[in-house]
Amino acid sequence: MKMSAQLSASATAARAHQEMFAYWASLRRGGSLPGRGDLHPSSMKRLLPTVSLIDVVREPRDYRLRLAGTGLYGVYGREITGKSLAEVYNTAAADYWRKELDKVVDERRPGVGVHSLAWRGAAHMSILWLRLPLASNGKDVDMILGYDAVVGAQAESNSGIRAA
Repeated sequence: MKMSAQLSASATAARAHQEMFAYWASLRRGGSLPGRGDLHPSSMKRLLPTVSLIDVVREPRDYRLRLAGTGLYGVYGREITGKSLAEVYNTAAADYWRKELDKVVDERRPGVGVHSLAWRGAAHMSILWLRLPLASNGKDVDMILGYDAVVGAQAESNSGIRAA
């Protein structure tokens, strides 16, 4: 993939992130966080293939993928719905995600970043990720809305996933 195509894919991914963030922000009421019940799949239809819902498990804190969009199957090479971080990732990747998700829960704020797929043997690809806190009571984060865009050389042709 040429550099211009990579930049185009990254720009498309960034626009998709802006779209998802704007949707989530539109659901907020004052200082309250939106909850799972506020989400309407029809309002984010275009983004659904790489959307995830992550349950926050208490005592001890952990995370379980309640839902993983069909586009994520190509990233992980298998179904990850219902699995914990330790069941999906190697130790280093699970630790990375635990740290990032802990920040979303503790700070009650969105998280964004880039995570290499090297752990999956695809160092030429990365996930541009967005994690948005959800709270059924408006305050205590009990679920996280995730959106992933795969970027990098051959991301589109090999994985079957478009940037957005």
